[in-house]
Amino acid sequence: MQPASSPRAPSSLARSTLIKMGVRIAVVIALTTLFSYLHILTSFRSEALLQIERSAAGRSQREEAIFVLAEDNHAVLKKEVEEHFRAWSQRDPTERFEAWFAHLPDGSIRNNPRGFDGTKMPGVIVPKGVKDDIDFRRRLVASYEVISQYGPAFHVRFMNTGVMLPEGALVGYWPEGATWFQDVEATFSVAPLEYFTISTPENNPRRESAWTGIYEDTTSQTWLVTVATPLDMDGRHVATVSHDVLLDDLMRRTRENTIPGTYNILFRGDGQLIAHPELRVKSGAGTYNIVEAATNPDEAAAQVGTPAQRTHLRDIFERVKAAPLDQPVLELSEHGEYLAVAHLEGPDWIFVTVLPEQVVSSAAFEAARYVLAFGVASLLLELAIMYWVLRQQITRPLLSFTQATAQVAAGDFKVGLDTRRGDELGQLARSFQLMAGEVQRREEALRQANEGLEQRVEERTQELQQVHKQLLETARQVGRAEIATNVLHNVGNVLNSVHTSAQIAAERLAALKIDSVERVASLFDEHQGDLVTFLTQDERGRKSLSFLSRLAKFMQVERQEIQILLGDVGRHTEHIGAIVKLQQQYARVPQRLVEPVLLSELVEDALRINQAALGRHSVKVARDLVNVPPVLTEKHKVLMILVNLISNAKYAMDSVSEDERLLTVALTPTGDDRIRIEVRDNGMGIAPEMLTRIFQYGFTTRQEGHGFGLHSSALAAQELGGSLLAHSDGPGKGATFTLELPSAPEHRSEQANA
Repeated sequence: MQPASSPRAPSSLARSTLIKMGVRIAVVIALTTLFSYLHILTSFRSEALLQIERSAAGRSQREEAIFVLAEDNHAVLKKEVEEHFRAWSQRDPTERFEAWFAHLPDGSIRNNPRGFDGTKMPGVIVPKGVKDDIDFRRRLVASYEVISQYGPAFHVRFMNTGVMLPEGALVGYWPEGATWFQDVEATFSVAPLEYFTISTPENNPRRESAWTGIYEDTTSQTWLVTVATPLDMDGRHVATVSHDVLLDDLMRRTRENTIPGTYNILFRGDGQLIAHPELRVKSGAGTYNIVEAATNPDEAAAQVGTPAQRTHLRDIFERVKAAPLDQPVLELSEHGEYLAVAHLEGPDWIFVTVLPEQVVSSAAFEAARYVLAFGVASLLLELAIMYWVLRQQITRPLLSFTQATAQVAAGDFKVGLDTRRGDELGQLARSFQLMAGEVQRREEALRQANEGLEQRVEERTQELQQVHKQLLETARQVGRAEIATNVLHNVGNVLNSVHTSAQIAAERLAALKIDSVERVASLFDEHQGDLVTFLTQDERGRKSLSFLSRLAKFMQVERQEIQILLGDVGRHTEHIGAIVKLQQQYARVPQRLVEPVLLSELVEDALRINQAALGRHSVKVARDLVNVPPVLTEKHKVLMILVNLISNAKYAMDSVSEDERLLTVALTPTGDDRIRIEVRDNGMGIAPEMLTRIFQYGFTTRQEGHGFGLHSSALAAQELGGSLLAHSDGPGKGATFTLELPSAPEHRSEQANA
């Protein structure tokens, strides 16, 4: 009899499930690793190409800033040189010429050695043999004036600034070469040099700014590039302005500031190499041209690098030049590289960032290895966790918890869970029941709290309403006080002019020769019987008629003057009434009193209102008023602003000596449907920290001031749809207040409504 077989051990569901899941997940991980590598490679490539594209574009924008700035500076310099040339075209430059320059024994014309300091003033060299006629002297003096004014300012960013004349003369501000203009040979002339020849009509028919190739200053062993801009007047090339740009920092940044794994190249459109991390021209050896090196390999071998490096560089250059301008990233397949290309505006330079394909693929391979390692580790950890969870049979307890959760959510807090288990699930069950009881208790407490909260909210609402009423009443009182203060301030300005006009009218009335008329009448009464004889034969009689004629003319002139003064009094009185009405509008719904206004006449009225006060303070007035068409605006608001600005400017010049006080009023259109009125003074100025506070209510820098004028003026400017701004270079440097008004009424109306 065969023995009975032993009972088969029960199969573990957790073990069999984990084995099957492990095999499948391992296959998935292998495939995932492969696809991850391909995806990572593609992503890394795309990200790297985007990164080098953005980097090249950003670097080109940053590096071209100095060249764009140079051309912008030349636009200003060219205009200034032309204006000075025209200003000197009708003046005799002999006095300035002989004071500033001297004919030296070597035949050249240079700065007068007496008092010349090349670190603070421009240097001048005129080669011997140049005929210094009156036209040449005028242009040389004018050029010296412009460089004296602009050279120090531009020296912050540029090595030097100069003006070159076709005769070969040079005027330049170059503090680092303070003695160069005195030491250079008398035969030195800029006429044959590249930075002048690129500006001549035959080489520059478009008459625009042009850039030289890079060149080395062998003395200081620094690399430079020059931009030159020609100036033509009346069909003749009369001058060329120039900047020298120092390139050492740009070259260093190009070589050193790179994205990891890449390198940068900078070259000119004609093939002149500017910067390369490995190929560098030795000092004093000139420049290296990629195109010329291909035709002269022996000469190139003596300059830079190995043949392989030069061939590689030529391939990059040819690929870049053959590509469309709108394609920022190129592939150089024969070298396994990607090229990010960006053009620098100005000198026609090309910035290239080179990314080897190996950098991208190696990074992707390393990332894929990490993906595989983490995938395997995750698989093992996940299988262990799953095995433990299944062994503990958590599905059933979790289902009980789910049902209990739904029960609590429905409002039934009496849940029944198995709390006899001593493990974490048992603790969770007990905690869940405690939580349900606590939620029930808190819900009841919350209901009671809500009932009490409603009562407190109602009480607080009543308190807030009472406080709101008090705040409204306080705001009304403050508003009425501000209106009264502004009325007194503005009316006071105009009353000064009314008083002055009335006083002058009274003085003129007192000066009328009424007593002389009485004496003539008495003579006529004495000679009524022989009036004809008296008028024809008596000397006093003959003079009486001519006296009466002169007196009539005198009184007629005085009457006209008095009428003008009384008319000023009438206008000022009308303005007082308008100010009062204007300020009263702050206390009720505003009404717009828009009418066509000639701003030039309104500026004159504001100056006339302040005329007496300006005279007392010895303030001279300069006008720069451009004729602009009438604009639709509120006349008296604009007048109030101008009166306040002129009055403030007058007080700001109290610290200036009387013979130097100058008030300038300018009226110009801005070109964007707006009109700008500027009130400038050369007074005490405004500190930078005060510019942000000067329009605040009650803020003033005068001891007797009250701080209402500028505040109300700024508010009025906003109501007109414009703006009022203040500018000052600092204490003691004067101030400029700019009022901008819209010239289009519909635009102004939209701003006011907004």
